[in-house]
Amino acid sequence: MIRLARTNRSQIAEWWWTVDKWTLFALFCLMLIGGVLALAASPAVAMRIHLPPFHFVYRQLFFFVPTIAVMIGVSLLNIRQVRRLAAVGFLIAFSLMLLTLVIGPEVKGAHRWLQIGPLAIQPSEFVKPSFIVLASWMFAEAQRTPGFPGTIVALALYGMVVGVLAMQPDFGQLMLVTMVFGAIFFMAGLSWRWIVSLGTVAIIGALAAYTLMPHVASRVDRFLNPDSGDTYQIDRALDAFHTGGFFGRGPGEGEVKRILPDAHTDFIFAVAAEEYGVVAGLIIISIFGFVVMRTLSRAMEEQDLFVQFASCGLIALFGLQSLINMSVNVNLIPAKGMTLPFISYGGSSMIALGYTMGMLLALTRRRAGSHVTPPNGKRVHA
Repeated sequence: MIRLARTNRSQIAEWWWTVDKWTLFALFCLMLIGGVLALAASPAVAMRIHLPPFHFVYRQLFFFVPTIAVMIGVSLLNIRQVRRLAAVGFLIAFSLMLLTLVIGPEVKGAHRWLQIGPLAIQPSEFVKPSFIVLASWMFAEAQRTPGFPGTIVALALYGMVVGVLAMQPDFGQLMLVTMVFGAIFFMAGLSWRWIVSLGTVAIIGALAAYTLMPHVASRVDRFLNPDSGDTYQIDRALDAFHTGGFFGRGPGEGEVKRILPDAHTDFIFAVAAEEYGVVAGLIIISIFGFVVMRTLSRAMEEQDLFVQFASCGLIALFGLQSLINMSVNVNLIPAKGMTLPFISYGGSSMIALGYTMGMLLALTRRRAGSHVTPPNGKRVHA
């Protein structure tokens, strides 16, 4: 048996004493909640489409294994290895994204998936974290090395990613990538000229999407004026919160999972609130909030600009996706099919989350000389 004492110099021991164990524990809690809610929500969905009752439950538990393996494996890497992994991962995933435009099956009018054997893979899920790390690297190098065209390279990468997302089309992911990229760019100290330019492009892009994409216009119109179209799914989700009350109707007693086709994915938060109550919803929100705030506090203590930018970018990606899913469930924003990280049912998206959080855990590990020394001369510890 390997003893993980502080004198143990093995890679596993070093990882154990340097990784953020509180964040790791919180992520495992989210997975546990996801397993419980898969058991609550997915049997009704499976039987409705003539599958065995526990089809999605077994698949969810199955995908937890590679997700944990990927997350732990990536978190063992050092900073240089994370950058290399992001570069290789971006090249592979972006190439697969281009393939979706050519050979990807059409699902609800979009080409976002590739069928590889029994698995359906959405390459954009792997492109997002890789792109965030590469863009952070470019911004950091632009500040370290005068004359290095890091900002131009980052903007070129952004243009490539959003260009393909627009062609698929996947407006939700496009907006998510844009918000996270804008946050990193802001951290890197963009000038007012860039702020005005990018803001103008974002407004033009949003208006173009509303004008040229009927499904986007329909969702926005239904959000602003519910009488303008069908709001059945959102109405049923809101009913779930009302009927669940503070402590829920009890495990297995919910009705929304029997009605909504995406109860195990997009509306898993409503299922949790109906069966386990608003209290359970607040616990879930608190765990997501803890992971975000914990990461931001550790990023503030880092001296390495790349680690600061990449950590904040990755946690913004994780936090904004969570916020979008839960906001849709309570009708705070127009409907968008986006999963709740580690809780919604998913295959490749689950593994991509493991990849994302693995890089985040690797970057926020405590390394010699990585702490900020404040003016009083005392080193900051986690």
